Amino acid sequence: MAAVLLDGKAVAKEIKAELAKEVIELKQKGITPGLGTLLVGDDPGSHSYVAGKHRDCAEVGVHSVRIDLPANAKQADLMAAIRDLNEASDVTGYILQLPLPFGFDTNAMLEMIDPSKDADGLHPINLGRLVVAGSEDITSPLPCTPAGILELLHRYDIKLKGRQVAVIGRGVTVGRPLGLLLNKRGVDATVTSLHSASEDIAGSIRQADIVVAALGVAHFVKPEWIKPGAVVLDVGITRVDKDGETILVGDVDPLVSEVAGYLSPNPGGVGPMTRAMLVRNVVKAANR
Repeated sequence: MAAVLLDGKAVAKEIKAELAKEVIELKQKGITPGLGTLLVGDDPGSHSYVAGKHRDCAEVGVHSVRIDLPANAKQADLMAAIRDLNEASDVTGYILQLPLPFGFDTNAMLEMIDPSKDADGLHPINLGRLVVAGSEDITSPLPCTPAGILELLHRYDIKLKGRQVAVIGRGVTVGRPLGLLLNKRGVDATVTSLHSASEDIAGSIRQADIVVAALGVAHFVKPEWIKPGAVVLDVGITRVDKDGETILVGDVDPLVSEVAGYLSPNPGGVGPMTRAMLVRNVVKAANR
């Protein structure tokens, strides 16, 4: 029997409808949420991603500001743009699109962002708050992809308490903060973090009730690794050439759908949730 698809597009549409109502209420109070995007260079994937963010904002009534710097921009130019967005009264949250071109100090640039306007939830202060958070609600912005994963599971009523979760990949945007969120009091999952130096990755995955693949290796996760009925979330994306055409593929072999109980498609699963969570962070920032 084929796995139930975790339809991120449909859930993100629901969330954006909820946010649109919240934005109307905020505007009635004289508050207008605003998203800023800051992009350096001409990477097609980054430009497509940023354009999608502005479309999302238009759908829910959020004001948006786009700053694009050329590929030959200097770090001083980027620093000036960050300072402008920190001070912009019409921007309640903004993102610095990653990756930055070679030669930029990514960590230094992220640290320049006003933590209260960090729509991606990647500022060291906000990640640090995630580390020390206990059972209390986290009020700082959450990293968008991990938050989107938890929201997608919640909307499908997939329980996490006491479940064994294997997270493949330890990147700062997904793997590491996701482990913290899953381990948080009130969520209470048991997390195994797997990476390139882990031994017997397949064996660890076979023990997992929920598998999150976020490493960016095409079709890495094989069907024989999956416990029958497990929940599998395919997060990583790789561009591959097929018959002379570039296509996007996920980390999970498509045949996993014949073993798993639930599977998020890629694209169309976690990606739309990431974008919805970004808009949610911007609206929440306006509400504070």
